[in-house]
Amino acid sequence: MVIKLFLRPHSSTLSILSPNILFPKVSSSPKFPMLSLCSMTTTILNQFPDPNLSYGPSLRKGTVPPILQSQPTLKTFTKPSLQYHPKELPEEDNDDYSLNEESFVRVFDIAALRLPAKDCFVFESRLRGHLLNWPRIRNIARVPGDDVVDDFVELLGNKRVDGDEDALVSLHRRIYGKAEGDGDPLSPVLYREELVKTFNSRGFVNFRNLERMSRPKKKKKKRDEARGEGKKRVSRDELAVVEVVEDEEQEGEDMRGLLGDEFRGKKWRGSTRLLLLDERYANKSSDELPEAIKAVMKENTRESIASTFEVVRCKLTLFYDYWQMNEILEDLLPEGMIIPSAFETVGHIAHLNLRDEHIPYKKLIAKVVLDKNKPKIQTVVNKIDAIHNDYRTMQLEVLAGNRSLVTTVVENGLRFHVDLATVYWNSRLATERQRLLNGFTRSDVVCDVFCGVGPIAIAAAKIVKRVYANDLNPCAIEYLERNCVLNKLERKIETFNMDGRRFIIAMFSSEKAHSITQVVMNLPKDAAEYLDAFRGILRERPRDKEFTMPRIHLYGFSKARDPEFDFHERIRIALSEVAVDVGMHRVRLVAPGKWMLCASFILPKSVAFARPVLDT
Repeated sequence: MVIKLFLRPHSSTLSILSPNILFPKVSSSPKFPMLSLCSMTTTILNQFPDPNLSYGPSLRKGTVPPILQSQPTLKTFTKPSLQYHPKELPEEDNDDYSLNEESFVRVFDIAALRLPAKDCFVFESRLRGHLLNWPRIRNIARVPGDDVVDDFVELLGNKRVDGDEDALVSLHRRIYGKAEGDGDPLSPVLYREELVKTFNSRGFVNFRNLERMSRPKKKKKKRDEARGEGKKRVSRDELAVVEVVEDEEQEGEDMRGLLGDEFRGKKWRGSTRLLLLDERYANKSSDELPEAIKAVMKENTRESIASTFEVVRCKLTLFYDYWQMNEILEDLLPEGMIIPSAFETVGHIAHLNLRDEHIPYKKLIAKVVLDKNKPKIQTVVNKIDAIHNDYRTMQLEVLAGNRSLVTTVVENGLRFHVDLATVYWNSRLATERQRLLNGFTRSDVVCDVFCGVGPIAIAAAKIVKRVYANDLNPCAIEYLERNCVLNKLERKIETFNMDGRRFIIAMFSSEKAHSITQVVMNLPKDAAEYLDAFRGILRERPRDKEFTMPRIHLYGFSKARDPEFDFHERIRIALSEVAVDVGMHRVRLVAPGKWMLCASFILPKSVAFARPVLDT
């Protein structure tokens, strides 16, 4: 998709909604008085007449309302500044900034059926194919102020509601307890009062749960302050606002003093709802609507509700919280740039692998990723260099959020403490780890040569008899021991901190060798080079004694045209053995033309009892 960037002229006058509706958190300024929709001069800024636009909401469609004048506390990073390469800007301007979220507000003209609230669900099911049906937007919208409020019932008197002259009188009785004897049910409070006065032959009835029934329900405490802004959830109602476009010259009594400013020059007609119609019917009159809609209207319209069943024009406003991450980035990044749409999640950390073309806009991308994935994501990092050290740790740069790289990961019901600054973790291998674990049994004893923080070792400890886990990185072993205690499996795991080759020799030279049935070597870059440690590993033991050869699970990378054949040849060379029956499994494509493979084979006896290539 090609995205065009448009500069916004400073002197444009735009269609505007009430500031209290568009920006409820921003107090109105004397410079911007509250004006009605119909009295504003409308000029479309970003109107895209392209007929090839896909169905549904888009930042390339609709209109952009004028931004309220405010004094931002942080520098803004908006589309016009993207004309200049960020590297050419002063260092202070390329360091920290915030998005101008108000620039992503879009207003759409739509049509809606205004009908009684009690009929809205019936009409929604019958007109499903002709409704708006936009993602995360309800087809039924409330009209502000239309619902009956208790305090207004006394003032409204006995007005007609949906054709029933005594509807408000009946409501008045049910609310204030005047329904006794006329067939209407009592309110819950009055019903409990009747229970208290009930008596039998022994006297007044003692209701065991009367105190609980009479006790008012406690309102849920707002925990937003305790949780912090980062964990505040955005409800569906905060993503969009629907407002009816009314004519000021509409006849009727002025209800502003009774029901609020929404009822300026409008006659109250009872509780109604808006049924949002398809965007194709936005500027059409009732005569131009499809025959299906007109047929339903004629069938269900009665004389008593004719005044509340009508087609109205509406304004649908979508805010920054509505748009998805890829939609925001498509609108912000330069034309032709690949949109980064995927990242790895490690606990509360989003791990990006940005291309070189994304580096100038890395903090912009990180800000959008953080905004669109709260509260789950609290930190966004980017890998700035490939893994070159023996500990397999990545060099990460924190781009947004808090700077803590210590997190907790939950995988297959187990919890792992991880510090991405000092240990290695890859969440994308969770499926492969589970596939490997499915092959273990209760009688197995597992030897994990490159265990890391223990994703395989700890998960295997829940299945097998015993696990021996080793890693060269002391920080990984420290976190492994913590995770063992955290998951209550410390009694089934024995940890070691040594080189992988020394660990293999030490394990198979001890009395534990006869019990080991599974060996996991998950170090894709170099694991094949450690296979020579198995050559002659049992040469000191008698051959005539029964000895179960362990099954080895070896991981590795291959860029060859036939990756299975290439990896098989490397295994044969490392073991100095031609007759090795190897089963191959493609784990995943880590880069274009580069596969990660898992080779599983039983250690040949000819290798285990052979002389080592180099006498140590």
